[in-house]
Amino acid sequence: MPLGKLSGRRRRSAPVVSAVAAFGALALVASACSGGGTKEAKATAATQPPPSSSTTGKVAPPTYPLTGRQVDDAGRAARPALVVKIDNAPQAWPQVGLGAADIVYEEVVEGGITRFLAVFQSTDAGLVGPVRSVRPIDPAIVTPLGGLFAYSGGAPKFQAMIRKAPVQVVGFDEASDAYHRDRSRKAPHNLFTTTQQLWAKAGADRHAPAPAFTYAVDGRSPDGPNEKPLNGFTIVMGQRTTVGWDWDAGAKVWRRTTNGTPHVDQAGAQLGFDNVVLQLVQYRSTGDLDVGGNHVPEADIVGSGNAFLLADGKMIPGRWSKPDAATQTRFTDEQGGVLELKPGRTFVEFMPLDAATQSR
Repeated sequence: MPLGKLSGRRRRSAPVVSAVAAFGALALVASACSGGGTKEAKATAATQPPPSSSTTGKVAPPTYPLTGRQVDDAGRAARPALVVKIDNAPQAWPQVGLGAADIVYEEVVEGGITRFLAVFQSTDAGLVGPVRSVRPIDPAIVTPLGGLFAYSGGAPKFQAMIRKAPVQVVGFDEASDAYHRDRSRKAPHNLFTTTQQLWAKAGADRHAPAPAFTYAVDGRSPDGPNEKPLNGFTIVMGQRTTVGWDWDAGAKVWRRTTNGTPHVDQAGAQLGFDNVVLQLVQYRSTGDLDVGGNHVPEADIVGSGNAFLLADGKMIPGRWSKPDAATQTRFTDEQGGVLELKPGRTFVEFMPLDAATQSR
């Protein structure tokens, strides 16, 4: 669907521009590069304190590592992260379980579509899927999380990469009894699992993940230099995938649309997240082709670049830095301070540098 048809409020929206140009108009940093960054940016990231749920000096109650919310079940807080690769082709809609994930990552894959990595830890999902194949970016995403990784299939060399990562692979080949086919859907978009069945496969060496982000505490709202009010934001992630995020002031979450339509789960509920992180990255071709002859892309998520946080109805510009695959991505504001997220669920967009965008 053309970008201009996404919103009936187009006349009040900013014109469609590239991601870099749009953010430049919002007083963002001038460079939007990834895959390396400047020595100064690396030095700043290296001196940042480790992620923490409190910067006040007070003794804070324990929080879940992937949401920053107060622990209400010590058993769940101690279990490992569980990452499930979720299909996002139109044939896979509606998905199941995304709304229960602590973090969801979205990556561009071949053919102009995207795919999700849903990360569970603080809550369970009675059904998750459809489960799909691994991609070359996945090891760099999941390595800092550790825990379990669930997927189904993929190119042999990509599967070899994930098996070398420091995660316990609980894919369809390794744990087939934890998966089932929904015969009301067409294969390969019909493979499902449950978090309970996958966590039951966890080895004794699996442990809770380190925090993925730093969270604002004491009810404070995330803030930063040059923050701007924002009602919604639209991104052309690929030729067949346009993503919209609209601020729901009543529920205080960002609601997702895909190709101009509310992105709902199998129960009909529109997906909503407390934070949306826009991480600008460079995509390149791996040189591989899928069965349809489409180039398989890979995002460079090791390095540094621009990042933008959507939280509490505003956009906060900043930077991301990840010196190697083993290190969790760090987010800072434009002055080099830690960029704090709102406690809750977070959606991370690995957004192409040249993506067309629209703000409103």
